[in-house]
Amino acid sequence: MKIKIKTPAKVNLTLEIVNKRDDGFHNIKSIMQLINLYDYLTISVKDANHSEIILSGNNQEIPYNEKNLIYKAAKLFLEKTKINNKSINIYIEKNIPVSAGLAGGSTNGAGTIFGLNKLFNSILSNEELHKLCSLLGSDLNVCLEGGCLLATQRGEIIQKLPFVNNKISLIKPINLGISAKEAYTKYSLLKTKPNYNMTEKMIDSIKIGTDISQFLYNDLETAIFNDYKELQNIKIKYPKAIMSGSGSTYFILNDSFNNMENYWIKNNLEFIPNGVSII
Repeated sequence: MKIKIKTPAKVNLTLEIVNKRDDGFHNIKSIMQLINLYDYLTISVKDANHSEIILSGNNQEIPYNEKNLIYKAAKLFLEKTKINNKSINIYIEKNIPVSAGLAGGSTNGAGTIFGLNKLFNSILSNEELHKLCSLLGSDLNVCLEGGCLLATQRGEIIQKLPFVNNKISLIKPINLGISAKEAYTKYSLLKTKPNYNMTEKMIDSIKIGTDISQFLYNDLETAIFNDYKELQNIKIKYPKAIMSGSGSTYFILNDSFNNMENYWIKNNLEFIPNGVSII
């Protein structure tokens, strides 16, 4: 059995930190939007004497072992469904930059659960798929559902918002990746926490169909911006650009970036109304 899944990147149109939780994570309010930049997973399953998960791919920046979220997702799926004696091979074609704030790992994890479920005749309900995604991380539910969503708590509680199509362009310093842990830690150290309530303002804007660009906002950008000249260079040249997630990717709507040395640029992408899907 074989299936190929495309797993889209996401951007945070807003990202506001509500508070820190007892488990060390943060509660957030974020409007997340899926875009047409994809990784591709080729998932093959065959009978074996014991269960095994084998990963391979085209990118040297990610691990091809149990540390990869794809591996964890496949293992969790097998445990949940009690499927045994299967050899699962997953080839990962990475196009979404790593440690970029675009949910590259999360969308791969969601795509793995989705793809395996399709291969095994939809053994799990959509509700059960979402439950597995919530156990694995913060953005997987968004990537599974797709479109435009309000994400709360850790990001795993989602509410569908009206879809509004926009063009979007991305820019990222080639040699700079920022972990979520670093960004949230630096946010915790801010003496004055921002409180602009941009998420609610953008929801109102989406519902009545006005321009959302004036409400683009990210609390984590405030926390890390002063530490990285590479990010400051983007903002100097493109003041309207906003950071996605924990960075280091920035985006602008309905506009393009010009070439900048040592920056990865992807222009003329679009919002999409769906999440992970079969090719």
